[in-house]
Amino acid sequence: MKPYYWESQHGNFGDDLNLWLWDFLLPGFREVHPDVLLVGVGTVLTKTLLPEEGRKLVLGSGFGYGVLPDMRNQSLWDIRCVRGPLTAGKVGVAEHLGIVDPAVLVADMPEFANQPKRYSCAFVPHWESAVAGLWPVVCATAGMHYIDPRGEAKDVIREIAQSELIVAESMHGAILADAFRVPWVAVSTSANINSFKWQDWAATLGVEHRPRRIPISTRAEAIIKGARFWGVDYDGATFAGTGEAAVAVAQAAPRRGLRHAAKQMLAAPSTLALWQASRAEPQLSTDARLSERKDRLYAVLEDVRRDYF
Repeated sequence: MKPYYWESQHGNFGDDLNLWLWDFLLPGFREVHPDVLLVGVGTVLTKTLLPEEGRKLVLGSGFGYGVLPDMRNQSLWDIRCVRGPLTAGKVGVAEHLGIVDPAVLVADMPEFANQPKRYSCAFVPHWESAVAGLWPVVCATAGMHYIDPRGEAKDVIREIAQSELIVAESMHGAILADAFRVPWVAVSTSANINSFKWQDWAATLGVEHRPRRIPISTRAEAIIKGARFWGVDYDGATFAGTGEAAVAVAQAAPRRGLRHAAKQMLAAPSTLALWQASRAEPQLSTDARLSERKDRLYAVLEDVRRDYF
């Protein structure tokens, strides 16, 4: 088998973890059934991504973008489970097959066990935000650790596990935080956020997707997202409506000198909102609910071993 995942040109840890997770969950899977594509972690059940030809084994994938491929031919599609009940409904399989995102099993890998806590609070943005945003500066001003989702997947995951609280715009930032029993707060910088996939996963663990809105940090980020950057009037080099936010940020964040003063002022609304999010009531699924979902997923994997190995 060959693992299929969406590969961002910038890198995205939530997709890139497919490169090694399945070797842990299904050792030797690469040596059997070379004609089968293992479709695993990610919002990849869309016609534009998956090849039409060849057999697919679906293990925990989600829907959320575009149009579903024709998955009615059972000789080509072996759907063992999907991310959640919303995907199950779209695909047309039984709701109980919407188990959980397989990324939760990363926390069971020995190499991630017993991670020391190094960060009191960390922010994991969506990869699009990381590409064009000012989030490292925003986090520094707000007194938070910045985790770049484009980094090497295992490094990103360790930093999540080493945090005491995660503020997540990245869905897999929240998924991994929950898996490592790290409380998390969901945020969004765009009205175009894909709430379907968040709600799909959240329903499996009995949590809610109620993101706090965080202003976009740069004009370039707004261009990428097709959104308006309301904080800065570039033409007049003046600030629109950021005075109170700037004062509040200055009072709340640690003093860090003047070298980043201009950038800090530019992103003052983003900084204040992110700082406020870090002090909001976090969420965490119950131990019992997470354990029950993992047990069900492991049972599916055992069936796959029996049928394919």
